[in-house]
Amino acid sequence: MKVSQETSESPGHGRGSVTLAGVQFDPIIEEEVVNRVLTALSEGRGGQIITPNVDILHRAAQDAEARHHIEASEITVADGKPLIWASRLAGNSLPARVPGSDLIWSLSEAMSTAGRSVYLLGGEPGTAERAEEVLRERFPSLKLAGHLSPSFGFDTREDEYAAVCDEVVAAAPDMVFVGFGFPKQERVIERLRPRLPQSWFMGCGAAIGFVAGVHSRAPEWMQESGLEWVHRLASEPRRLVRRYLIDDAPFAVRLLAASARDRMGRK
Repeated sequence: MKVSQETSESPGHGRGSVTLAGVQFDPIIEEEVVNRVLTALSEGRGGQIITPNVDILHRAAQDAEARHHIEASEITVADGKPLIWASRLAGNSLPARVPGSDLIWSLSEAMSTAGRSVYLLGGEPGTAERAEEVLRERFPSLKLAGHLSPSFGFDTREDEYAAVCDEVVAAAPDMVFVGFGFPKQERVIERLRPRLPQSWFMGCGAAIGFVAGVHSRAPEWMQESGLEWVHRLASEPRRLVRRYLIDDAPFAVRLLAASARDRMGRK
């Protein structure tokens, strides 16, 4: 599949957006994401954060549902060094990588300072509970509205799915971290948002497990050099080898090449 590379500044998500392979990204850093969420909460407005990486961008290039979830989000920031490199090659650089595994910490700290509450939804059994304990230790004044790690396949059983959503809604949290992986977590968010219109949501993948210590993040040097995927692949080779090596790696190469061609074509 050919990668269409386009970078532009448009009014899409606010200050002007950077477009990669048809997806508009907000050119903002982590602190600005946090400030936007706090401002919206103070004004009674809810919203959604999505952090596409190469895999999500690849899916969005060929799947209408993936594009829908991205377009439904108020804030879209890049989680992946290849996306930053592509924007630089095209001459319209995103300022920084903003992964959900960082935002779960900075947003929790901000919620603590602002007297707001968070809810942890996702992870293997016991993971969300442990993550809540860690956040309570790190931010003693943080209001923990609740936690829940539903059983595997809960979303295929309507009674259980409804009960999970009812539990989150009853807690009325200001910020909900949903960690089921893309796009399952975004489907859950889509179901919850109409019932919690003043709350903020972020699909955070494995971040709840990172907070709980169930999963380990790559060393910082691997994150900064764009090699975090190698660490993840080594941790879960059976699940990730096809995604990373067969699907995503060729797409990333095409994206970078298209970005370079796009810039050369404008000279």
